[in-house]
Amino acid sequence: MGEIRGAFGIQGWVKIYSYTDPRENVLTYSPWQVEQRGECFSVAVMDGRRQGQAVVAALKGVATREQAEALRGAKIYIDRAQLPEPSPGEFYWVDLIGLNVVDLNGRCLGQVIDLIETGANDVLIVRGEKRDILIPWLRGRVIQQVDLASATLRVDWDPDY
Repeated sequence: MGEIRGAFGIQGWVKIYSYTDPRENVLTYSPWQVEQRGECFSVAVMDGRRQGQAVVAALKGVATREQAEALRGAKIYIDRAQLPEPSPGEFYWVDLIGLNVVDLNGRCLGQVIDLIETGANDVLIVRGEKRDILIPWLRGRVIQQVDLASATLRVDWDPDY
């Protein structure tokens, strides 16, 4: 869902880089599962708001700038049950990671390892046999079929692009 980037102010608030759209939606999910240096713990979101391109939040049990700064770099997760079901034809990025990517000829191009936002459209990062392949998320033009049940993503794409 995001990452804690450091302290905000002197009262223990943290600055968040949020992966949600809009960014402040990360505040609607509580508690957060926070992972730092291989350890996970749950923390309640007490307050928060958008602050420029970032989001700032007050977390239960974090009352000083030093405590907030100690959380720098921590990853923010939530339980899947906290998410609403996507509409038909929509997917959460996490559901796409790990899918096998197959072209129209049935050739396996690799596996989705991540996605990135570019502004124009999202892009799949597919780990191929020899290299990573970037494939634009363009439904109907490039992305032909997403089958979560068979863990397959069918694309109209030449891996040599």
